[in-house]
Amino acid sequence: MDLRVRVGTIELPNPVMVASGTAGHSTELSGYVDLARLGAFVVKSLHVDPWAGNPGPRVHPLSAGMINSVGLQGPGVAGWLGDGCRRLLDAGVERIVVSIWGRTVAEYAAAAAALAAAPPEVIAVEVNLSCPNLDGGRHLFAHDEAQSADVIAACSVAGRPLWAKLSPNTDRTAAVAGAVREAGAEAVTLTNTLLGMVIDTETRRPVLGGGGGGVSGPAMHAVAVRQVYDCAIAHPDLALVGVGGIASTRDAIEFLLAGASACQIGTANFADPSTCARLIDGVEAWCRAHDITAIGELTGGAHER
Repeated sequence: MDLRVRVGTIELPNPVMVASGTAGHSTELSGYVDLARLGAFVVKSLHVDPWAGNPGPRVHPLSAGMINSVGLQGPGVAGWLGDGCRRLLDAGVERIVVSIWGRTVAEYAAAAAALAAAPPEVIAVEVNLSCPNLDGGRHLFAHDEAQSADVIAACSVAGRPLWAKLSPNTDRTAAVAGAVREAGAEAVTLTNTLLGMVIDTETRRPVLGGGGGGVSGPAMHAVAVRQVYDCAIAHPDLALVGVGGIASTRDAIEFLLAGASACQIGTANFADPSTCARLIDGVEAWCRAHDITAIGELTGGAHER
């Protein structure tokens, strides 16, 4: 069984990754899954400087997932390179994708530049253009083609393949995907979380300390699959990474059929930290049961030929 996939110029041994923000900055999940076995480990988004994140409460359960307003807490790129990266390398992880964020094009560029000296195990930089938990989600680069393209162009200083993580909260996703591809992105990650809010009817106030937050988990799976499907039609030569509500083998296969080359597992890790290992095995078993010898054959299989 050949589980290898390509995301742009990068070959991964299998299509299963963790989603940024759901497995920490380093080896937090190593007691539950062999991180070296993943297609790649995606680091929680880093600013060039340390960032405290949003006030608590930060996470609240939903009937089909959760809503969070963590607010991109992190040690900064230099802090991660000095500790989190080292621990991942010591754990045998050879494929690391670092997610970065900023409030301005200059801040994105500074974070990317700080990664230029990262070890070769950092195989790509995922540029988070779409977190809804910063400034209440009032300004998302991923909702504007020109601004997204400016960020991607500025991040070329990282000297590594760039993936652009886009938003489901706009009807411009396909257009933005085209803009970031032209600006130098090798792949697009679809998608980040949906804007949402939960209000406590007793206190009459939002339950999250940051007010609104990002909805993730099974409730948004069909939305993310549609985003991948539509972008695959609009940009058949652009590598896509599907993320959103994956909890089962079927969910992962669905993203591949929609047009993704690989997928990322997020909220399910909170319920079961061993989910990624289970899905690697599950995807291989599904392929054997369906006489698929190379998993790359599945990408885009739901589209009419």
